[in-house]
Amino acid sequence: MAPRPHWIFGDQLGPHFLDPRHGGPDAKAPVVMIEARSALRRRRFHRAKAHLVLSAMRHRAAELGDRVTYVRAETYAEGLERAVGLRAPRRPGGAGAEDAGRAERSGADARLTVCHPTSRPALAFVNGLDGVEVLPAKGFLVPRDDFEAWAGHSGGRSLRMEGFYRWVRGRHDLLMDGDEPAGGTWNLDHDNREPPPRGHDTLDVRGPWQPREDSIDEEVRRDLDRWERDGDVSFVGRDGPRRFPVTRREALSALRHFTTHRLPDFGRYEDAMLAADPVMSHSLLSVPLNLGLLDPAECVERAEQAWRAGDAPLNSVEGFVRQIAGWREYVWQLYWHFGEDYRTRNALRHTTPLPDWFLDLDADAVTANCLSTVLAQVRDTGWTHHIPRLMVLGSRALQDGWDPAAVTDWFHRCFVDGYDWVMLPNVVGMSQYADGGLMTTKPYTSGGAYIHRMSDLCGPCAYRPTDRTGDHACPYTTGYWAFMDRHRTLLSANHRTARAVKGLDRLKDLPELLETARRRGASPP
Repeated sequence: MAPRPHWIFGDQLGPHFLDPRHGGPDAKAPVVMIEARSALRRRRFHRAKAHLVLSAMRHRAAELGDRVTYVRAETYAEGLERAVGLRAPRRPGGAGAEDAGRAERSGADARLTVCHPTSRPALAFVNGLDGVEVLPAKGFLVPRDDFEAWAGHSGGRSLRMEGFYRWVRGRHDLLMDGDEPAGGTWNLDHDNREPPPRGHDTLDVRGPWQPREDSIDEEVRRDLDRWERDGDVSFVGRDGPRRFPVTRREALSALRHFTTHRLPDFGRYEDAMLAADPVMSHSLLSVPLNLGLLDPAECVERAEQAWRAGDAPLNSVEGFVRQIAGWREYVWQLYWHFGEDYRTRNALRHTTPLPDWFLDLDADAVTANCLSTVLAQVRDTGWTHHIPRLMVLGSRALQDGWDPAAVTDWFHRCFVDGYDWVMLPNVVGMSQYADGGLMTTKPYTSGGAYIHRMSDLCGPCAYRPTDRTGDHACPYTTGYWAFMDRHRTLLSANHRTARAVKGLDRLKDLPELLETARRRGASPP
């Protein structure tokens, strides 16, 4: 009997998604790929993101050759009907993620297989189809059932990342010496928080890996240009040149380049920012990881090999392993664990719409140098590292009380590594504290002093990080205290923010500060 076709999504592009040795489809199974125009119409995505995903899909199709049926259709439903004759039933609402077992149990009669999608909407669509067998999720270190067992073992007391990270390290023997962590400690964050070297515009490290565009990239760009001219789609941001891998070969080259040339200097400046060096020593591997071109195990194992060979210090390697085996894995698991209603959480009751200058990535409209610089990085590349995301972009949204659902959507659309599972916990939980502390112990925001200490962004700014009022008042300093005052009752009951709340009583200029914040309103800071 001929093997059943296997459908791969645009974030399942690595060879491990077709590997039968680890729960994949038959080794000779034909492959189906669907490029659905409707996916680009639903949101106003960053142009560079649209180019990246379509380029990666078309490159993968070219690699698979005659094995793949590649369909360009208006919708996934239309693509499936054209590719394998599978009709999507018209049923109100479709099936939910809780019905995943139905599709898995119907495997004996299934006409098509697919690995577990990475979003709830995609899983709901797949589970609403008759004749589809959902195979286990790939591209992560921990099966969902194992995480749920770990979460249950905690007794519901805490699902903090640190405990999960240590559990993953021990389970996968990552940076371990027997039963003990390598170097005698689990967490080397205290070594990875240095400000950037003063007097330097850039770090003295080898630049990041760079791809070479080809005819497929040119074809994608022509298609996007045509669709925009025809009014089919609308994008935000700028496109080109491509900065990230779109093939397995490119992804492996980027991984080797990082671990050889950049990993040694990664740790100490992991949280620092430089205006002229947005990449610093970061890996830029979130993109190929989230496209499925790299497997997280090979990334952390290669980094550990560098440390054991004496080619990278432990603090850099531990910081990198923490990002992938800790944070990335944790976010993936919490996306499913917290359930669908997590996306509507709004514990702080923030409802202010996102301003147009933010939605349009209009960096030139912004006076605050830190925000203007970071917004320009997003506009030009669709990427910044985690500190600008959290402490500049996210902090601005939190201090100004923007609707967390809209902030989540913005991050999803505007970042090349942004997907529903990535951004929902990161924004709702970590960045906007909209879950009230389910994921983190405090809101992550600060005044201008933090940005000044960790960057070179404040020097040329029209505002002063120490000023709370007046024409030169830093929007982050004013915004921080206004946020603390607005949520005084809630934050005074939190042991991690109670001291800061008490500081409000020492601000003799608090009324003037709050008036400064009110006057600025939704105007670009």
